[in-house]
Formats: sequence, C-alpha cells, structure tokens
Amino acid sequence: MTTPLIAGLAIAAAAYAGRYGIQAWQAFKARPPNARLRKFYEGGFQPKMTRREAALILGVRESTPPDKIKEAHRRVMVANHPDAGGSHYLASKINEAKDVLLGKAKNSDSAF
Repeated sequence: MTTPLIAGLAIAAAAYAGRYGIQAWQAFKARPPNARLRKFYEGGFQPKMTRREAALILGVRESTPPDKIKEAHRRVMVANHPDAGGSHYLASKINEAKDVLLGKAKNSDSAF
C-alpha cells in the first residue's frame, strides 16, 4: 500500500527537480556574455600617451588625487611586474601612465 505512494512521491520530486534544472539552464544561457567587469585596461597603446589613456591603464579617473594614482600604480604594477613574470614593455607603459597623470615630464623638450 505505501510502496505506490512512495514511488509517486519520488516521481513527482524527480519531475520538479528536472523542471528546476531546465529553468536554471535557460537562465544561464540567457545571461549576458561579458557579465564580469574587466579589471585592467585591455586596449592597445597610442604613440604618445594621453591623460585619458593613462587613466584607463591605471583604472582611475583623470582628476584622481596623486595619492590614489600612486595606489593604483602599485596595484597594477604588482600584477604586471617583470620579476613576477610580467612584461618589461607593460611595466614601462604603466610607469609612463603614472608619470603622465602626476604631471612629470619624461624629458625636458616635451611640453604639456
């Protein structure tokens, strides 16, 4: 007598689990492909670095205070340091971005 009742409950539970699984899969497929935020600048570099490009590289705004620029530089540099497997070229661009945002001239003949 109880065996058909247990079998019926098991079939109902399996049906509800299957329905939930199908709904979850459809929601997973419908989500936007780039839901994650990009952490670092992924673009190419311009021949002469602008303040906008420097801000994108460091992940800050152009009007950020110097102490926040230094913190952002440290964070990005730790992730891309040549001694930790990073690129020397990227490290030089990160340093150049910090210099541009802090207003330090690379050489004496460049004007801002």
